[in-house]
Amino acid sequence: MNADQLLDLAPVIPVVVLDDADTAVPLARALVAGGLPVIEVTLRTPAGLAAIERIAAEVPDAVIGAGTIVSPEDAENAKKAGSRFLVSPGCTPALREAMAATGLPFLPGVSSASEAMALLEHGITVMKFFPAEAAGGLPYLKALGGPLPQIRFCPTGGITIDTAPRYLRLPNVGCVGGSWLTPSDALRAGAWDKIEALAQAAAALRPAP
Repeated sequence: MNADQLLDLAPVIPVVVLDDADTAVPLARALVAGGLPVIEVTLRTPAGLAAIERIAAEVPDAVIGAGTIVSPEDAENAKKAGSRFLVSPGCTPALREAMAATGLPFLPGVSSASEAMALLEHGITVMKFFPAEAAGGLPYLKALGGPLPQIRFCPTGGITIDTAPRYLRLPNVGCVGGSWLTPSDALRAGAWDKIEALAQAAAALRPAP
């Protein structure tokens, strides 16, 4: 699997922040059952790596990845934990090299044309646009499509189920990332049916007319 193929697996990649690794497996099963096999577990909490390990071992239908990769050590640790892809909020030369060295597909974060062009110089054509809404949202991504049509994006940050179809309409958007699929109250309560229903709604999203 390469980064282009990753973006084609589902219209939405759930962006998951977990405080308790014990919730990882039932959460992943609910998301997969709802039609969203690609799951990004962020490394924002100490439970992140353990959650990735458990999903990789116990939910074979999940395509599990690690988000919030901010250092070469994060990239290596995520691979060891069983991640099948990597996502970073931004990208430096050292981080780009470290993610590439893992051999895993990765989505380096960008929020400007210059950052995107710097990655393009290294043959990278699939990126995360973050923070999507704060960095200019739909108008900015549409504008980037003119001079940089060869780049595909996964915009993440502030996107909702209502705005996602408008992003998906853009020709340079392959999928979107969303945190709305795993509300904290549902995670605390173990409301896996609710999360599966949210996943079903997201999996059915189509580009807005």
